[in-house]
Amino acid sequence: MEPDEEGHRPVMRNGKRVAFIVILGIFAAFIVLTVQRYIVRAARVEHAVAPAPYFPPGSIWTKDISHEEVDPQSTEIINWLADAGGWGNHNRMQVDFSLRIMTANASTPQVRYRKPPNCCSADQDVVATIPLPPDGGVEGETNYRCNGGDCHLLIVDRSEGKLYELYGADYADNALTSMGLTIWDLNRIYPPSGRGDQCSSADSAGTPIAPLLFNANEIAAGSINHAMRLILPNDRIRAHVFVHPATHAGAPQGPDLAPPIGALFRLKANFDMSKLSPPARVVARAMQKYGLYLVDGGNIALTAESDMDTKIKYADLGFDSHSTWPIEVSNFEIVKMPPPITLTYECKRNK
Repeated sequence: MEPDEEGHRPVMRNGKRVAFIVILGIFAAFIVLTVQRYIVRAARVEHAVAPAPYFPPGSIWTKDISHEEVDPQSTEIINWLADAGGWGNHNRMQVDFSLRIMTANASTPQVRYRKPPNCCSADQDVVATIPLPPDGGVEGETNYRCNGGDCHLLIVDRSEGKLYELYGADYADNALTSMGLTIWDLNRIYPPSGRGDQCSSADSAGTPIAPLLFNANEIAAGSINHAMRLILPNDRIRAHVFVHPATHAGAPQGPDLAPPIGALFRLKANFDMSKLSPPARVVARAMQKYGLYLVDGGNIALTAESDMDTKIKYADLGFDSHSTWPIEVSNFEIVKMPPPITLTYECKRNK
């Protein structure tokens, strides 16, 4: 544009240039922050370390079952389960991230533990105090108040060799209460009958929970070296029986063709891994090598540890609750099962 009569040049072009530079600067800053965030995430993933096993070598939860014999009823059971609606949740193998594992040590504050109502059967352990890490929470919560739901509380104290697992836990009035408490000895290899036949735990099957949860660190490290936890709707679990390593069954309502609590599901060796994202393949490979133990009733089939207490987040890895949707019931077989045991509720603790 030409100067005006007084010789002043318009500032429009300079104004546009300044605006363009400002926008370019903002965009550049955004790119730098994004790259920095990516580098930080990549560094965390690259240095991921899987957690140590909960029990000594030889524990059933870390046994390689990839070559174990298939159960004679496997095809019948799998076909029945598929026809009955499969996993639940519209037959999608979804992942639940609500369970947290708190870490305690010798310096963790101890709080008073109050016995549950009508305590105590042989199923339950009783102690005066429990270590309660600050800033932790029960299942699905950011604190220790139970606002409905199962409210599992999992606390591992490796210095003492103990794993505390509580059901219906709630902390109020300077005391921790629960519907039940199980204390696992981390220095012990439990027999097939666990803590004792007919004995329950924080899980319906009477089995431990924490050793069957995978987490973001394990996926980032590229290997999950233990079995995992499988949940099915109660009407798709055989009623009134269990098989080892389960020692109890809760409220299953399924017919004789339904899988019993304690059944070990193994992803078939010929499963097409191309259906899955790279992080989901890590989970699938563990399903092939260590399997999934059926341990409780519900509609969310697979359980992972919450990433609220881990450095690496599932979002860093591109893994979410839908990542295992392509895995179908028909992709599994059931490892040969021991004889079923009839449920009597008469818990006899192993010494």
